[in-house]
Amino acid sequence: MFSYTVIYQAVKEGGYVSFVPSLQGCRAQGETLEETEKNIKEVIMLYLESLIAHKETIPQEIRVLQGKVEVSAC
Repeated sequence: MFSYTVIYQAVKEGGYVSFVPSLQGCRAQGETLEETEKNIKEVIMLYLESLIAHKETIPQEIRVLQGKVEVSAC
Protein backbone atom coordinates (compact mmCIF):
# COMPACT_ATOMS: atom_id res chain seq x y z
CA MET A 1 0.00 0.00 0.00
CA PHE A 2 1.20 3.49 -0.83
CA SER A 3 0.43 6.77 0.92
CA TYR A 4 0.81 10.22 -0.63
CA THR A 5 -0.02 13.77 0.40
CA VAL A 6 -2.86 15.26 -1.64
CA ILE A 7 -3.49 19.01 -1.84
CA TYR A 8 -7.13 20.09 -2.25
CA GLN A 9 -8.17 23.57 -3.32
CA ALA A 10 -11.67 25.03 -3.51
CA VAL A 11 -12.41 26.58 -6.90
CA LYS A 12 -14.08 29.99 -7.11
CA GLU A 13 -16.62 28.70 -9.65
CA GLY A 14 -17.49 25.78 -7.37
CA GLY A 15 -16.03 22.37 -6.70
CA TYR A 16 -12.47 21.37 -5.92
CA VAL A 17 -9.21 20.54 -7.64
CA SER A 18 -6.50 18.32 -6.21
CA PHE A 19 -2.93 17.32 -6.97
CA VAL A 20 -0.23 15.06 -5.59
CA PRO A 21 3.14 16.84 -5.20
CA SER A 22 5.05 13.54 -5.23
CA LEU A 23 3.41 12.25 -8.41
CA GLN A 24 3.99 14.59 -11.32
CA GLY A 25 0.83 15.07 -13.38
CA CYS A 26 -1.59 13.46 -10.91
CA ARG A 27 -4.47 15.92 -10.76
CA ALA A 28 -8.22 15.58 -10.38
CA GLN A 29 -11.32 17.64 -9.80
CA GLY A 30 -14.86 17.18 -8.56
CA GLU A 31 -17.99 19.01 -7.53
CA THR A 32 -17.59 17.96 -3.89
CA LEU A 33 -14.60 17.21 -1.71
CA GLU A 34 -15.70 13.57 -1.52
CA GLU A 35 -15.94 13.29 -5.32
CA THR A 36 -12.55 14.95 -5.71
CA GLU A 37 -10.99 12.51 -3.25
CA LYS A 38 -12.52 9.55 -5.10
CA ASN A 39 -11.22 10.91 -8.41
CA ILE A 40 -7.67 11.58 -7.18
CA LYS A 41 -7.48 8.08 -5.68
CA GLU A 42 -8.37 6.64 -9.09
CA VAL A 43 -5.79 8.85 -10.83
CA ILE A 44 -3.09 7.75 -8.36
CA MET A 45 -4.00 4.08 -8.78
CA LEU A 46 -3.87 4.29 -12.58
CA TYR A 47 -0.58 6.19 -12.49
CA LEU A 48 1.06 3.65 -10.17
CA GLU A 49 -0.27 0.74 -12.26
CA SER A 50 1.28 2.33 -15.35
CA LEU A 51 4.63 2.74 -13.61
CA ILE A 52 4.59 -0.89 -12.49
CA ALA A 53 3.61 -2.11 -15.98
CA HIS A 54 6.53 -0.20 -17.50
CA LYS A 55 8.91 -1.35 -14.74
CA GLU A 56 9.54 2.23 -13.67
CA THR A 57 10.42 3.38 -10.17
CA ILE A 58 7.53 4.29 -7.91
CA PRO A 59 8.18 7.77 -6.47
CA GLN A 60 8.61 8.12 -2.73
CA GLU A 61 6.58 10.64 -0.78
CA ILE A 62 8.30 14.04 -0.73
CA ARG A 63 8.22 16.54 2.09
CA VAL A 64 5.47 19.09 1.43
CA LEU A 65 5.65 22.49 3.07
CA GLN A 66 3.04 25.21 3.12
CA GLY A 67 3.59 28.81 4.07
CA LYS A 68 2.46 32.38 3.62
CA VAL A 69 4.34 35.37 2.33
CA GLU A 70 3.29 39.00 2.30
CA VAL A 71 3.86 41.19 -0.74
CA SER A 72 2.79 44.69 -1.61
CA ALA A 73 1.45 45.72 -5.00
CA CYS A 74 3.68 48.14 -6.90
